Amino acid sequence: MKKISILGSTGSIGTQSLDIIEKNPDKFKIVALACGKRVEVLAEQIKKFKPELVSVGDEKGAEKIRNEFPGLAVYSGKEGLIKVASSDCDIVINSLMGIAGLEPTYRAVEAGKDIALANKETLVTGGHLITKLVSEKGVKLLPVDSEHSAIFQCLEGNKGRKIKRILLTCSGGPFRTYSLEDLEKVTVADALKHPKWNMGKKITIDSASQMNKGLEVIEAKWLFDVDVDDIQVLVHPQSIVHSAVEFEDTSVIAQMGVPDMRIPISLAIGYPNRIPSDEPSLDFFKEGSNLTFEEPRMDVFKCIKLAYDAQRQGGSYPVVLNGANEVLVDLFLREKIRFIDIQNNLEKILENHHPEFNLSLEDVLRVDKDIRQETLKMLDL
Repeated sequence: MKKISILGSTGSIGTQSLDIIEKNPDKFKIVALACGKRVEVLAEQIKKFKPELVSVGDEKGAEKIRNEFPGLAVYSGKEGLIKVASSDCDIVINSLMGIAGLEPTYRAVEAGKDIALANKETLVTGGHLITKLVSEKGVKLLPVDSEHSAIFQCLEGNKGRKIKRILLTCSGGPFRTYSLEDLEKVTVADALKHPKWNMGKKITIDSASQMNKGLEVIEAKWLFDVDVDDIQVLVHPQSIVHSAVEFEDTSVIAQMGVPDMRIPISLAIGYPNRIPSDEPSLDFFKEGSNLTFEEPRMDVFKCIKLAYDAQRQGGSYPVVLNGANEVLVDLFLREKIRFIDIQNNLEKILENHHPEFNLSLEDVLRVDKDIRQETLKMLDL
């Protein structure tokens, strides 16, 4: 039986992970849970899964949990995330949002825990640190993003064989046929309507701007030890082919399935075994009858190109890309800026950035903090 801790237990990935765990009580046991603000949801999870310790985003929420569950170890803030990440478990599911997931991942690996990673910002900002530590500690770094899980599955049985390129698929989001002029009119409500996936607000906006795919390019570079120029993005609106790998003999192996995050989650926590599922199978005659692939329109959706450029330049560029994007997405969600201003401002910020190299964990967190302040200052907000 695997002992599991979850960072972000009340979010989309966290709740789906718990669905899988609840259906497989002979395989998994919950040890620790961490949430942000959804204290009522966490309380229900505590009743059902009986963790040994939990963490809440702030002390006020932590106090509510302490009052309801006397005797339970309850923490808050960054300290709490690190407590959950380094708890007595076999694997940590990291489904936190943003760079908040970096240090808990680092501390979990440091403590010798395997990681089921659904927090791409961990590798976007600290890939050089995490992959080095994973190698030193001999732990597993298992992807939960559907695309990276697909690549991982394509590489199983092909270890040591030379990759020609990774084919990273992208739904294209709700605006894939839009022009730059059309993007100027996008509202928050429009951007939150994803055609295929049900996700949190931040990742849904990133999908609409296609920044999510840019971040995933960088994540794939670190997960699979390839150059970003050997990663090709394919816009695939049906979201049936989750990604593919082309080998040096030009053979292409792809992973397909219904668009359901429970598949990559169960693969990561069950690895090396697959967990039986009662979810509907892919209907090839219905879903697979018209699979299409398009080139990304990087002249319209500039975020993918910005991500490639940031990783090519290296150093602090990806940290700045990620931090500024988090601020800009939040401003858009609060209707302080337009949708198109996300990519336009990112372009300016990266052009004006003076990079640093050989960043430590503390350096990454400092650069992230600084760029957030600079972004707000630039916009006079």
